[in-house]
Amino acid sequence: MSEGTRKLVIAIDGPAGAGKSTLASRIARKHGYLNIETGAMYRALALKAVRNDVSVDDEPALLRLARQSSIQLQPQIDGNRVLLDSENVSERIREQDVTDAASRVSVHPSVREWMVARQREMVAQGGVVMEGRDIGTAVFPDADVKIFLDASPEVRGSRRFQQHQGGMPHLKQDAAHARVVADMRERDQRDRNRANSPLVAAEDAVVIDSTAMTLDEVIAQVERIVEQRLAAKK
Repeated sequence: MSEGTRKLVIAIDGPAGAGKSTLASRIARKHGYLNIETGAMYRALALKAVRNDVSVDDEPALLRLARQSSIQLQPQIDGNRVLLDSENVSERIREQDVTDAASRVSVHPSVREWMVARQREMVAQGGVVMEGRDIGTAVFPDADVKIFLDASPEVRGSRRFQQHQGGMPHLKQDAAHARVVADMRERDQRDRNRANSPLVAAEDAVVIDSTAMTLDEVIAQVERIVEQRLAAKK
């Protein structure tokens, strides 16, 4: 990329387990862009709520907690390091209790407004890949590239189960897999039907259904879109 080429803002939205984080990481790494994983920010706040015995259904208390918190994302070669009040919580926020709590934390309008303000502060000169559930519709409606990555609940549940195998030792493998898929459907229901910034593809987003696609195929398709937009900006 030439020095004078304008850097893009790339928004990747989609439901849980669609592969947004992996896609965003790969695209950001190739172009030398900052990868902002918004879900990690909600997870960090959810972790703080768990630690402080704050109900994930108490919106005013969660907002007060957010205002007292420092959440930072530090790009690494293999993804983001997530700092909560200067503590590295990158691994802890991926555990199931925090995942469940984060889904409920993220539905509150005032909490989302606080998060969006923090996310916008992270973007100044472009050169950003941001993934989440309302990036192209609410956070950056003027993003240069908008991708909505989707897949069937069964496929997304299977991917998530393979990532976290062993996280449900009290259940047999089939039962554990069924639980993950059921949780995925429940998460979809909450995300798609919440009053504030529901999960929906932006009108000008490119929708990619990765149900029958490999990761490399998804990356190649998105990379073609990015390259076309970069060429148009020269």
